[in-house]
Amino acid sequence: MTPENEAAARYFSAITAALSGLEVFMRDDRSPLYRHGIVAKIVAEYIARLDKSFSCWRNRLGFMDTFRISRADSGYPVFQNLLELENDRRQADTRLAGIPLAGELREEMADFILRHKEFPQALQKSMAERLYLEDVKSGSTFGPFTLAQTAKVSVNPKTLRPYYLVHWASFDGSANLPLIYMVTVEDSSEDMIRQLVDSSGKLNERVDIPLPVDGLLNPELAHRFDDFTEKNSAYTLSPATIAVNLDKDFEPLHPKQLRRVVLGPFYSAGITDNNTTVTEVLAKVRKPENAWLLTWTIQEVYSKAEKPGRKGLFSSEKTTQEFFINTDDLEAARQGVSSYENHALIPHEAYQALYAAGEAQKIFSGYKVHILSKGQVISDV
Repeated sequence: MTPENEAAARYFSAITAALSGLEVFMRDDRSPLYRHGIVAKIVAEYIARLDKSFSCWRNRLGFMDTFRISRADSGYPVFQNLLELENDRRQADTRLAGIPLAGELREEMADFILRHKEFPQALQKSMAERLYLEDVKSGSTFGPFTLAQTAKVSVNPKTLRPYYLVHWASFDGSANLPLIYMVTVEDSSEDMIRQLVDSSGKLNERVDIPLPVDGLLNPELAHRFDDFTEKNSAYTLSPATIAVNLDKDFEPLHPKQLRRVVLGPFYSAGITDNNTTVTEVLAKVRKPENAWLLTWTIQEVYSKAEKPGRKGLFSSEKTTQEFFINTDDLEAARQGVSSYENHALIPHEAYQALYAAGEAQKIFSGYKVHILSKGQVISDV
């Protein structure tokens, strides 16, 4: 195995362990998101998509020589890898038609070894390509942009408007970071109120809503909403900016809360160099598969009040939200959020190394630390 392949194998083992640990954490009843069960479930679904992408990329290395990651910044693959994954997904059927079936390839490989007494590298590459294309064909990878889904529908008893929990995701091409978005939005469209709200002010049980629903539940606004989310998902946009834009661009939609989960940066010994201190300490961890650190941030902005609209003969104003920005917290003000949480997940062995080096307190200042040990996540350390 070449040094490049050894490094890639270490990286894939580390990121796979990190994402598996993160999924365990999201499903743990001590997770801060667990009390919002549907939120943790949504995040876990996107983590599973990321995990599938890494599984595909690992297979891709069996027949392609290069794989680039953002070593100095996010620790994630560069955006080009996601574009190639998406392109390969579209071409999968055509390319698979030109590659023998897995059973045939195994027979050819066995026959080649018997006849030539050497390993059939060309056949191995064909097998790796077939496995990769079959894997990527499923479409459940983390793409450059994942269209919105409506995950929950209810009625606000005060406003008597239906409201939706809608989520989508993007991989920011500049920051090379996976971003997960969730918005709770009320809908004052007359048609939707008539259909979804019964005479007692509750959700109309006679309307069958097969959740999750692709796109925004309101069909009149669904395409526009997709366009909006695709154009307003950049990491450089603050959650407050996105929420204000949504409030401004859609007359009948009233965003009450917007969450963004930023998955990263990721640190891996001998691979990433996005933090010198972390890199140096992780390099001392005995087992390479435990020499990593995954961080993530949960950002939230919510509406503290609604300014009523005004309809006049010559001009009118739409109903607008007043979003709360915590200006008492300089970091919250900088991020454009009501609140935020920084989290870090790290294997027990790596945490011990950081603690022994006297770096743990400095590195994890401002973070909620979660330690992965024997398949369990220990928080509040």
